Amino acid sequence: MSYTIGQVAEETGLSIHTLRYYEKEGILPAVKRSENGIRIFEEEDIEWLKFACCLRDTGMTILEMKEFAKLTLQGSETIEERMNRLHKQKARVKAQADKLMSFMSMIDHKLDFYSNEQEASDH
Repeated sequence: MSYTIGQVAEETGLSIHTLRYYEKEGILPAVKRSENGIRIFEEEDIEWLKFACCLRDTGMTILEMKEFAKLTLQGSETIEERMNRLHKQKARVKAQADKLMSFMSMIDHKLDFYSNEQEASDH
């Protein structure tokens, strides 16, 4: 099944402008085009874009995304390098999650403190 740029924008949550930018920058590998030059997206393009969003949302830079996409286009000889980059990204995500859990503990501690203060003032 094929999709228009508008359908892909709706499916991925990315703007049409961002989709064009990702294609221009090489983050999205070459999208097929109709005889009239209209972009024709395939299911694989949508899956790649969802993964690219995952990478972006977890802190990967545009440059890193471009490099990763370029490695993907080079085929199976770059699998080890892609895995190394994903391990690095996974470590970043873990560090972010650990930091957020630390913040959650601090917030919980403050909530407990305020609850105890409120109970003490109610009595």
